[in-house]
Amino acid sequence: MGVNLTGIVPAGQVELSDLRGRRIAIDAHNSLYQFLSIIRDRFTGEPLKDSNGEVTSHLSGLFYRTARLMDNGIKPIYVFDGKPPEFKHDTVVERSRIRQEAREKLEKAREEGDVEKIRLYAQQSMRLTADMVEESKKLLLAMGVPVVQAPSEGEAQAAVLAREGVVWASGSQDWDSLLFGTPRMIKNLAISGKRKVAGKEDYTEVRPEIIELKPILSELGITREQLIIIGILIGTDYNPKGVKGIGPKKALHMVREDKTLDRVMSEVEWEFTIPPEKIFDFFMNPPAEKAEVAEVKPDLEELRKIMLSHDFSGERIDGTMERLRRSCSPAKGTLHCWLR
Repeated sequence: MGVNLTGIVPAGQVELSDLRGRRIAIDAHNSLYQFLSIIRDRFTGEPLKDSNGEVTSHLSGLFYRTARLMDNGIKPIYVFDGKPPEFKHDTVVERSRIRQEAREKLEKAREEGDVEKIRLYAQQSMRLTADMVEESKKLLLAMGVPVVQAPSEGEAQAAVLAREGVVWASGSQDWDSLLFGTPRMIKNLAISGKRKVAGKEDYTEVRPEIIELKPILSELGITREQLIIIGILIGTDYNPKGVKGIGPKKALHMVREDKTLDRVMSEVEWEFTIPPEKIFDFFMNPPAEKAEVAEVKPDLEELRKIMLSHDFSGERIDGTMERLRRSCSPAKGTLHCWLR
């Protein structure tokens, strides 16, 4: 979820090949939820499962799509969420309620045979479990992909890694990355390609987008602090509904006029229990580690073992690994060989 800056923050399209040689810190939980949402049976809405009934959509997306990034010379680093701030409690509870409600609607849609509603509610009811997270980490390490455990929000840790120059950019679907101060953000990184248009028998091409913080702030004529105030006004993960009656354009006008958080807040009716100053400070100074990220050597035997244990095709696994081997060719321009 997070803040929605669509309408005031422009994004430029890029190709995966444009990101060759770049180190990118990817918001892991954000990506895993995307995989759980989109990798599922078209008619039943069910996620991929192995013969034991265990969900495998997240592993399928993580393996094949991460391999695609690596094949294009991108050096991914996945950053996993730690403990959310205490003031996110109400948001977590509300999301659980929405998932439960979606599960109830899903059963009714199945009884009625409504394919579109089945797909919609199946996506909304999906939950990322602790076991899924741990197995995802094991898979990535076996692929030779570094894993970072954030003390709190993963996108905040990714933004700090980008600000410190450890990575070139952070990868996420959430605009919150900009509020956390990432110098550049890549959207649609792991989900680029053809996607079905909701409610239609049609497909659209989803391409990676790049959003750079400094040029955006310059174009809008505001500071990062004021961008955070805009986020608070229209709604973040910590006050999801935002201030009633205020959208992105009105929020932008307000921060240009009133400049500071105190002045802006004096003009609105704040209906949340958490003070806006606390949200502001969290975006400015999020809990995060400032550390180098060491490269990881692939464990091909473990990688194959994990995938085969969930009934993935051995032939397709081997074909993917062979493409990664070929990506080590100097002609590819890859800065490091996958097998080192």
